[in-house]
Amino acid sequence: MSQETSGSTSTETRNEQKLKPGDAERFAHYVRKNKLTESNVTGKAVIALCGKVWIPVRNPEAFPVCPVCKEIYAQMKGGGDQS
Repeated sequence: MSQETSGSTSTETRNEQKLKPGDAERFAHYVRKNKLTESNVTGKAVIALCGKVWIPVRNPEAFPVCPVCKEIYAQMKGGGDQS
């Protein structure tokens, strides 16, 4: 991930797998647990690690995990398959 700054504008770029339009709808996404709980109570939208914004209403176990969320999670401290 790199960040470029020009004046008061900041652009963030990531070297990761990109989803095609509509792909995000076919995956289960990673979200902070406290934000998911808050969304379940208030109906507010959540933001996944990959940047998808939505109101979760479907069973995530019925979908494969978003490859972008999975990659980002694996790079986070304590994330991924590390034991």
